Amino acid sequence: MRTSRRILFALLLGAAPVAPAFGFDGSPVNSDAAIPVASPQPGTAAPLKKLVPPASVPTAASTNSLTSLQYAAEGGHPIAQWKLGRMYADGEGVAQDDLRAFDYFSRIANQHAEDSPSAPQAGVVANAFVALGRYYLKGIPNSKVKSDPDRAREMFSYAASYFGNADAQYDLARLYLKSAGSSRDDFRYGARWLGLAAQKGQHQAQAMLGQMLFNGERLPRQAARGLMWLTLARDSAAPDETWIKESYNKAIAKASEDDRAMALQMLEHWVQGRKD
Repeated sequence: MRTSRRILFALLLGAAPVAPAFGFDGSPVNSDAAIPVASPQPGTAAPLKKLVPPASVPTAASTNSLTSLQYAAEGGHPIAQWKLGRMYADGEGVAQDDLRAFDYFSRIANQHAEDSPSAPQAGVVANAFVALGRYYLKGIPNSKVKSDPDRAREMFSYAASYFGNADAQYDLARLYLKSAGSSRDDFRYGARWLGLAAQKGQHQAQAMLGQMLFNGERLPRQAARGLMWLTLARDSAAPDETWIKESYNKAIAKASEDDRAMALQMLEHWVQGRKD
């Protein structure tokens, strides 16, 4: 398995007996959040994981795909709307247009917010809320959309609590943890959401949690557990996510042999648990 091979090479250790895995406390909060409504305004969202549309929805590479996607989107097909939203947000095969991207994400959120979390399109709906939250978080220069962290929090909170979306949980955690003047309760909520996202394999959450634990940043220092999360994050990091790789390199250089051995035990248990 790719992850286990990298773990062994990264830590330069042999096999060790399996120890109990670290279970970060991550109980959901605000699970009864009201459904936020998206306003028809433009914005710029950070990239989300791209979803592969089913065979019934044409892909961007097929002949007349844009027309077919637009037709399906106008008919209310949420996956077609998501695909078009990402195309316009990224300028993929079309001229980049944040207004149209935001409009497609808004349609999904407003029309499918109450869909079952187990519905086939639930992932698309949750990702639409995350995209909208990122629009509201940053604001759009020279537009009516201003930075509105409270509005962004509504979007992230709904996707995180109702749909259990790991990206939303990570973004929500960052809002709680990074807000100026955050209270003890804010930190507690943020740490819980961060733990939930990390347990689901959200590598940015794993890296952030690993940093906090290894360095003892606002949490009791647990170097081995922090190194475990940082190693997992490093294995999944994109080439441009240098902050994750740098955090891992700093931690592995500072870690004691005991910390490395314990981290390896936790990593082996994690990998085995994911296989089961």
